[in-house]
Amino acid sequence: MSNDNQSIFTKIIKNTDVTFLVSLFYLLFMGFCAIYSAGFSGVNSSKYLTTQTAALVIGSVGMVFLASFNYQYYKHFYKFIYVCSCLLLVSVLIFGLEIKGTKGWFKFPFFSFQPVEITKIILILVLSAFIDTHWKEIKKLSVFIKTLLITFGHFAIVMLQPDFSSTLPYFPITLVLLYIAGAKVRYIFAVILYGGLAVLIPLLTTFFKLQPELLKNNKVLNFFVSAPSDWHNAAIIFGSIILIIFIIKWFLNKLRIPVGWTYLVIFLFLIFAGSFSSVVVEKSLKEYQRKRLIVFLKPEIDSRASGYNIIQSKIAIGSGQIYGKGFLKGTQTQLGFLPEQRTDFIFSVIGEEGGYIFSQLTIIFYFLFVWRALVVAKHSRDRFGSLIAAGIATMFAFSGIINMGMVMGLMPVTGLPLLLLSYGGSSMLSSMFAIGILISIHLRRFY
Repeated sequence: MSNDNQSIFTKIIKNTDVTFLVSLFYLLFMGFCAIYSAGFSGVNSSKYLTTQTAALVIGSVGMVFLASFNYQYYKHFYKFIYVCSCLLLVSVLIFGLEIKGTKGWFKFPFFSFQPVEITKIILILVLSAFIDTHWKEIKKLSVFIKTLLITFGHFAIVMLQPDFSSTLPYFPITLVLLYIAGAKVRYIFAVILYGGLAVLIPLLTTFFKLQPELLKNNKVLNFFVSAPSDWHNAAIIFGSIILIIFIIKWFLNKLRIPVGWTYLVIFLFLIFAGSFSSVVVEKSLKEYQRKRLIVFLKPEIDSRASGYNIIQSKIAIGSGQIYGKGFLKGTQTQLGFLPEQRTDFIFSVIGEEGGYIFSQLTIIFYFLFVWRALVVAKHSRDRFGSLIAAGIATMFAFSGIINMGMVMGLMPVTGLPLLLLSYGGSSMLSSMFAIGILISIHLRRFY
């Protein structure tokens, strides 16, 4: 029988990547067990499991449909789907439901839906199509900026909700795709430097303000912390940076190491731009959000507020030890000490009840899942498919690294779910849809 006459199910079975499917099934199974345990002591213990099951069933149907659909067609109408995705994000601002200060859900009679989860997948498709279309011009600054503007379009609309955590994967995905495409590394470095300064300055300022005793005893530190709100101190710092740049330039000239003024001027501009943008970031993020993002460095300085989640999470994971306390026997989980245990801190439930063994297995299978997605990217029949698969792999990898690091106190508390494990119907749908697209790329690698 020819490939064209085979059903999509036959093609999936014959071309199954066993490692990918085993990893997927393990992660889904572990996620359902943890969600059930997290809601076991509640009144409606089966509610969350039922919702997650419904999302998985619908997502699986969507996965099969997208697997049967030739991914190459997305490239022909990527502009249209980008406009549609922007309109979808705008419509939720007008007609959406506000939950916990974020207007990001459509409310229907039996379920609610968060469109930003689906638009993440659309953004990957659009970016991949745009980069593939402009492949020969990817080293040009104009194309690099246009790619960033595509991402910024989604970012700006989502921040109006506001939903900062949902925007976090945008720029890692964009920069990885640009790097794979062959964009100049210095452009990527410039974006990282600019974004790093814009975000880190207000967060570090907030961190040190939480420890006033340090500021009283350290005049130098107090000088730097007050710089964002004191233009006199800021001017001194900027002047010192300019002086240091000139000294470095003079020293390099003496060593006969050629460094053009253009690079130094651009470097200075990025420092100034990032510093000024940090003021905008500080105004955009509420105080509790800034505290939550930085307090992981020392959670005990705000143990009853922003540091509480991390402290309880570390207690839960640590108390699991090697073998865990057993299914449905985690005290932090069952007694409700662990916050957001079905969503953001689902890995903490696994750590407490499954111990080091199941925590490590989860990390291993998550790594295998991302690795096989990258293998799909490597063996894709065309550049467009490689970019899509790499973007999806980056989305899952970023989610895993940030979320698992967060619950162990190694990363900021961002509110980013652990894809395929955390509770959330919209998140499950988007994950299964992304997997369907991966399978579509994998199936068509030979024909």
